[in-house]
Order: sequence, then C-alpha cells, then structure tokens
Amino acid sequence: MIVVRVELVSAIDGETTELARMMIDNVGGTAKVGDYRCRTYRGRSVEQLTKAMLANSVTREGKVYGHRRLDLHVWHLVGKALQAMGYGQ
Repeated sequence: MIVVRVELVSAIDGETTELARMMIDNVGGTAKVGDYRCRTYRGRSVEQLTKAMLANSVTREGKVYGHRRLDLHVWHLVGKALQAMGYGQ
C-alpha cells in the first residue's frame, strides 16, 4: 500500500499540519503492470485522518488499471489516482 500525505509546514516555526491523506492499494495485475484502488479520507488533521482510515470513512474512491509500474515513477500513479477520483478537473 502507498500512503500519500499532504502536509503544511510552517516557515516560521517548522510546525507540521497534515491536511489530507490518500491510500493506494495494489489489487492485481502482473509484475510489470499493476491495478490499484485509491481512496481519500475525511478529515484535516492527523487525528481525524487516522480515525477516518480506521473507520473506512472515504471521501472519494477510484481505480487505476494497467499502470506500468516498472516504467513510470510513482508520481505518475499518484496523478492517475487523483484523476480517477475526479480531482484536478
């Protein structure tokens, strides 16, 4: 599983606040090509997001099929996952 966290880091005191979290799960494919389920969770803090993950409180869910995992950097998968869930449109 891949966990993508969006964090805000203060330029003043270095304090970190987690704003969002996404999970990408491998659900099939081959050694070279993967299929994935992606989910974003409800909340805007570490506590809320962790609670949402444990309760499976999902805001959006999507699927990525046929990702060439050996040929493409993980950021390509993250971009496809966001698009599959309707973000950035």
